[in-house]
Amino acid sequence: MCGIAGIFHYETVKPVDPRRVERMADALAHRGPDGSGVWTAPGVGLGHRRLSVIDLEGSPQPMHSADGRAVIVFNGEIYNYRELRRELIQDGAQFHTDGDTEVILAAWRKWGPDCLHRLEGMFVFALYDCDRRQLFLARDRLGVKPLYLARLEGGALAFASELKGLLAHPLLRRTIDPLAIEDYMTWGYVPDHRSVLKGVEKLAAGHFLLLEHGRTPEPQRQWWDVSFAEREKGGTRDLSAQLLHRMREGVGSRMVADVPLGAFLSGGVDSSSVVALMSEASKSPVTTCSIGFDVESVDETRYARQVAELFATDHHERIVSADQFDAIDSIAAIFDEPFADASALPSLRVCQLAREHVTVALSGDGADEAFAGYRRQMFHAREEQARSVLPRTLRQPLFGSLGKVWPKADWAPRPLRAKSTLLALSAGGEAGYARALAILAPEQRKALYGDTMLRERGEYRAEQPFEETMRDAPARSGLDRAQYADLKFWLPGDILTKTDRTSMAAGLEAREPLLDHRLIEFAARLPQRQRLRGTTGKWLLKHTMERYLPEDILYRRKQGFVTPLAEWFRGPLAGEARAVAASELLTGSGWFARKALSRLADDHISGRSDHGRVLWQLLMLERSLRHLAPSA
Repeated sequence: MCGIAGIFHYETVKPVDPRRVERMADALAHRGPDGSGVWTAPGVGLGHRRLSVIDLEGSPQPMHSADGRAVIVFNGEIYNYRELRRELIQDGAQFHTDGDTEVILAAWRKWGPDCLHRLEGMFVFALYDCDRRQLFLARDRLGVKPLYLARLEGGALAFASELKGLLAHPLLRRTIDPLAIEDYMTWGYVPDHRSVLKGVEKLAAGHFLLLEHGRTPEPQRQWWDVSFAEREKGGTRDLSAQLLHRMREGVGSRMVADVPLGAFLSGGVDSSSVVALMSEASKSPVTTCSIGFDVESVDETRYARQVAELFATDHHERIVSADQFDAIDSIAAIFDEPFADASALPSLRVCQLAREHVTVALSGDGADEAFAGYRRQMFHAREEQARSVLPRTLRQPLFGSLGKVWPKADWAPRPLRAKSTLLALSAGGEAGYARALAILAPEQRKALYGDTMLRERGEYRAEQPFEETMRDAPARSGLDRAQYADLKFWLPGDILTKTDRTSMAAGLEAREPLLDHRLIEFAARLPQRQRLRGTTGKWLLKHTMERYLPEDILYRRKQGFVTPLAEWFRGPLAGEARAVAASELLTGSGWFARKALSRLADDHISGRSDHGRVLWQLLMLERSLRHLAPSA
């Protein structure tokens, strides 16, 4: 795994200072501690930081093609590079290395942009074709690897694997985008269609850019998408066999490495399934890593230990304190943009543990999105059934009125917390699912915003692009649309961002075998009953893995990493809650109303309400704004 950076002059060909590119790449040194390199030519500069995983000594970057006509910097892994290499050799290509980077160069020379359809893996790369004087920027199908872009004064495009690479460029303006604040306060992260800084964008998953000197850059072009519009035929036995085959393909292809390799093991269905199939394919014990908490109610190490014993893995675990808030500033620096998924804290700890034993770790990311494993997806499917029976003219006044007067009741048992469900039922399917996923609903955000934010936000609402994604989804059902939006919006913006940044901060390469695109495409074609049956999500996946895993691993209620935010802000972080409510970075700008934030903090600390998640959101925003300030 690596970090890449570069500069391309698309208006007028100007010299590129190699020291500037080097500084951008060095800001990403944590992504590539094993090597670095810079290449420049008139109008273009490419920088690279390398974490050696395949062909450890033979594939330095930036790398030139065998004929010297193209240069590449590459972050990721191409899992089918050996098969492509054999095909390209038969066609006359010559290779000087044994790695996957040179295969991309040869694939570009033969197929041009169409080479992307032949690459199986996770990747972002920048390839400069010296003959065509073109720069080709491409991102993998699901968005496992990131790329930030910024147009600079003078007609240049700068790019880097993380925002901190762009921040190292002196011409980058650090102007906060208020619409990104609206997005962040809704979702807890800044989605891929926006960046926290004006003038900065992200290359979208499954998209590429092709730039030429002397031409204004064209919009990003999509080269891959997933469709829920078709359905696989066949019974459960046949579909289960197909699923197992594709899972074995995904796991097996990601076990290729020239360095120590292992897996994260939480004891949940997804990571346990990956470990089971790794153990089946490996001749030696799989190295597994888990972390637990010193609070028994949120500790799941017993399940991870059960799976480790079942497959005789080389298991490593570490118990950490649930009070991990000492890493707040580190998290803000790791993510650059505000990021409020509190599971980033334990994710960082498990990556640090894994790096003590391996260089590559396989994760279970992606199964919930692809196979309908989230409870919100199950609730949405049920709500869609109700919407199909009750006309909107009846639902809107009935459920809307009930939802408005129903108490929020954070303290009540889950079945009595009906406010969100009632409001979701009063709306259409897209708006209802957006409300289920959002941390703060529109009316809650409005109550926190100051006059400046309300004016600068205008008519924009963060739910709009999400609902549009659902409406335009190639899909048959409401569940299809929800899963599509999760794959296109939630997965790259939250889940994969978290995994990429925390693993790279530890110098670890994380791979996601359950995001093999062939597996994702197959899952999208499954009949709805094979994904969701009653209250059981990921039904076919769990049914298929019954031959490997015990029932209490497969069918217990999903928990995931839990961070005690409510307790923190009533205890050791109570002072932080009051400080963030008075923060000049938040209130002095007019983005937030000081009285509203103070009331939020007071109500939480006193126990009148549970605002722990929102206080965490505000705290991480404040820390990120500090980090992004020009004097930082």
